[in-house]
Amino acid sequence: MGKHDRLKMPVKHLISFEKLLQKYDQHLKGDNPFLAATAERILAVEKGFPELRDGFSDFSLLEKNKDLIERILQDTFTEALSGNEIKVATLPFQNTIIKSSKRFQTIISEAGDNYEPELRNLGEEMDYIMSCVVILNYYYGYQLDFSRPYFYDIPDAAGVMRHYRILYNADFIDIIPTDKAKEITQEDVDELLANPTDATLWIEKIPPESFISKGFVIANLFDVTMEQAISNIKSKLISKDTLQPAKFMHDLQETFKSFFRLPNIKVGFASFDAKKDQFEEVAGMGFESFLLRGEHHMNCKNALCEDSYDKLIGSNSYYTIADIDLKVEQSGNMQPFKGLKEQGVQSAIFAPIAFENNLLGVLEIVSEKKGVLNGVNAQKLDDVMPFIVSAVVRTKNEENNRIDAIIQNECTSVHSSVYWKFQEEAKKFILDETEGRSPSFKEIVFKDVYPLFGQIDIKDSSQARNLAIQRDLMIQLSEIDNVLNIAFKKWELPIYEELIFRVNNHLESIKETLYTNSEQAIFDFVNDEITPVFEHLKKNDKDIEKHILKYESKIDMGTGSYYDHRKNYDESVTLINKKVSAIIDKRQESAQAMYPHYYERYKTDGVEHNMYIGSSISENKGYNHLYLNNLRLWQLQVMCEMENAHYSLKPKLPVPLDVASLILVYNTSLSIRFRMDEKQFDVDGTYNARYEVIKKRIDKSYIKGTNQRLTEKGVLSIVYSQKKDELEYLRYIKFLKSKGCFTDKIEIVELEGLQGVSGLKAIRAEILYKREQEPEKTYTYQDLMDALKE
Repeated sequence: MGKHDRLKMPVKHLISFEKLLQKYDQHLKGDNPFLAATAERILAVEKGFPELRDGFSDFSLLEKNKDLIERILQDTFTEALSGNEIKVATLPFQNTIIKSSKRFQTIISEAGDNYEPELRNLGEEMDYIMSCVVILNYYYGYQLDFSRPYFYDIPDAAGVMRHYRILYNADFIDIIPTDKAKEITQEDVDELLANPTDATLWIEKIPPESFISKGFVIANLFDVTMEQAISNIKSKLISKDTLQPAKFMHDLQETFKSFFRLPNIKVGFASFDAKKDQFEEVAGMGFESFLLRGEHHMNCKNALCEDSYDKLIGSNSYYTIADIDLKVEQSGNMQPFKGLKEQGVQSAIFAPIAFENNLLGVLEIVSEKKGVLNGVNAQKLDDVMPFIVSAVVRTKNEENNRIDAIIQNECTSVHSSVYWKFQEEAKKFILDETEGRSPSFKEIVFKDVYPLFGQIDIKDSSQARNLAIQRDLMIQLSEIDNVLNIAFKKWELPIYEELIFRVNNHLESIKETLYTNSEQAIFDFVNDEITPVFEHLKKNDKDIEKHILKYESKIDMGTGSYYDHRKNYDESVTLINKKVSAIIDKRQESAQAMYPHYYERYKTDGVEHNMYIGSSISENKGYNHLYLNNLRLWQLQVMCEMENAHYSLKPKLPVPLDVASLILVYNTSLSIRFRMDEKQFDVDGTYNARYEVIKKRIDKSYIKGTNQRLTEKGVLSIVYSQKKDELEYLRYIKFLKSKGCFTDKIEIVELEGLQGVSGLKAIRAEILYKREQEPEKTYTYQDLMDALKE
């Protein structure tokens, strides 16, 4: 007897064979002599046992009347099919067995001593409610859809869990009300349907044992182990419950055992990184990998042989090994066979997990028995691979999102050329977090990189800005003076005269030169002294109010002062910065394709850029000094192009500002370190700090022995310290002159010593401006080499 027999359900079960025996009553009176003879034989059995028709709830009578029941159910359980059909005469949703087929008995006996099958998904309250739904349909006549699959989960002789779906035949059962049954209205049904899980309400409407089920049902069982395993694999992979990786892995292993119907298999997984051509462990999921053999990552060429590499990575097809010992012998103890044998593996299937022809990882299924995993049963994986692929794609996306979030949080935005390094650190961060260590994002350093610096600076920007501020302040003070004079004429108050005097003093003070503190002093004066007086005048004189409103209409809400000339200046700076930065940003895309390098660009009064190139920045591309030469040549061309873009833009600017360009050539490599506190890269170490000093002061330097500034409009200044660099850049300039970038006017000058820096020289090359901008074209270092050969 199952545990659910003890629950007080809405239905009290009476085992009865009345409905089956009624069929034989009809056959006895029928025309078919064969059916009549069978009926006579079966009906003779029940004579003297009225409980077989009337029903009984004392289940001990099942054993007592076992032979009688066997003969009554003889036709229902055909002997010819008994070895194949999985069939049980039982009570609905109960584990009581009245009679069963030989196949069912074999399944139960193989499951182990005293094994008692139990229906899956039965819970006391939900089971009560489901029984009520059956009563509403079969007795009260409501059409409620209660179709729900029921399963037995029974292990086989090898211990592999098998799953059987149950279909009930209810031809031989009746539902009869007792005196406890209540009248059920449509309103009652509506209330029950609105509260599908409220067991108390269902018990109130349909009380315990308010009905009797009289009869029995035939349960037909179908082996759905394969379908169930596929469904379980799908559910496991779709589930986001990764809080208990060990449980997840254990459940997945058990599911694959059912799927392959093999008790001794294990499942592993290795992630694949195409950039590095290596397998990697999956952090935090509890997956072991038989290919990685305990390592965190391994190059694919070391993990696989040529044949397995071609199949898994080359053609994304299954790779099966039915006999490891044979493979070890044939290959001369090569990997992966040697490593697998050391791990006790005797047969294996490796299945590539590929999405849109890109390999994401390898599913590893291994067994300690020879031949049980092979090329034939590998094909079974076709049914589950789509779910595995979608799960891995989702996991990869989630991991990438998590990596992005960590990088974003720890480092803000990161340039694409160095992103791979931040990803590596983020993966370590996740692994540390998962394994319970306190995670920290380690500082990122790139050693032996060559710097390139360039700037296109707005010439005399401070003077132009001061001039704009000076003009705006003078206009504002003049407008204030006009309003105060009107007020003084009308009211002749000495305070207005005194304010006029002070306004004129401020005007005189800025007429020639705008001093550093003048702007703030005037701003404070207007705010503290003028604004309150104007507010007073607006309230008391409608005529003066018009003049004040006209004055106020010209005041910018953002700055609280006149913003006309400054607006023109700011707009001009913005337009220049936008135009020239758009050019270098766009051209950077093609430069990155030549060789990956770090690039950053800042907008100040103009645009400056830093680039660093070297083997440590490129993730998987070999470095050659040629790439630095190529980038230097590229930088020269782009600087000329930016200058030309400004030249075309200048006539359209509100203020026709000039620019001056500069490149700094640094001969030795240095290290750059990502500063966590400032969220940016900076040169690393005191020796390398010299480079930063030069960079910050170079544009303010003078030509030695003169009062002439190094930078000048129309000229590109190239600052260097080594003769080798001078010769290299003269070669580039000669080449680009032939392409129409420079004129013949080229000079070499020495620079006055900067604080802490001496011995700098500069090539000053006059830029050739073009009336019409030519289509984009950059020349490579190879073009230069070809030109020099001519």
